[in-house]
Amino acid sequence: MIPTSPDDKDFPWWLVAVVAIGCYLFWQVLTVEEYTRVLNTLRRGIWVTVYVTLVSYSMACLLGLGLALAGLSRWLVLRQIARFYIEVVRGIPIIVLLLYVAFVLAPAMVAGWNWMAESIGFEPVRTRDFSLLWRAVIALTIAYSSFLAEVFRAGLQSVDEGQIEAAEALGLSRWHRFRFIVFPQALRMILPPLGNDFVAMVKDSSLVSVLGVMDVTQLGKVTAAGNFRYFETYNVVALVYLTITISLSLVLRRFEKRMRAR
Repeated sequence: MIPTSPDDKDFPWWLVAVVAIGCYLFWQVLTVEEYTRVLNTLRRGIWVTVYVTLVSYSMACLLGLGLALAGLSRWLVLRQIARFYIEVVRGIPIIVLLLYVAFVLAPAMVAGWNWMAESIGFEPVRTRDFSLLWRAVIALTIAYSSFLAEVFRAGLQSVDEGQIEAAEALGLSRWHRFRFIVFPQALRMILPPLGNDFVAMVKDSSLVSVLGVMDVTQLGKVTAAGNFRYFETYNVVALVYLTITISLSLVLRRFEKRMRAR
């Protein structure tokens, strides 16, 4: 029998309230000229927010999985390097990491590339050619990879050792054991926290506005500074983020229920 929480039995009155407020705000956006003008301005930033989130999260998942595997490695050096990375990065606020990557790490990467380019005859690049968008993507990737590494590690360790030993007795290689036995079961366990982190990254992507990246938040700041309509502008900004995050949360919750039912 599948365990259910009290929240699963409750009628979602919270959702009714959110939908009612959202419908009112959408009606305002469609009928009030000032709201409509703000939304038309923010529309460009929505695609930037989606792009930053998808690219950063995909790269963070790959790096996080690599860190989790390194943390479970038989080699002490790999385990210590993974633990060092995870603990240090998790201890730094994301906004500080954004600034560090943008103004310290990115120039250092450009300087390192130029040093190698001189020796192999390639053209050097300038620091300003390194776009702020990609600096933000790298920073979010580094930040979230440390959190996702712990999620992956917990999922991999949740797989029963007996199944791994049985697969080894059948002659499966280390890669095949991971590919067919360990990872599918671990993925089923970690999908809920992975989904939660994805929704969190949508919200944390707003921090890239401190670098001047033209996402929803930055365009909202620029728009409000130009029209002095702070109430209307930030209502629309909040509506955009709420629409994205609540929609994602509902989809992920339904997907989680389907996975639990299997």
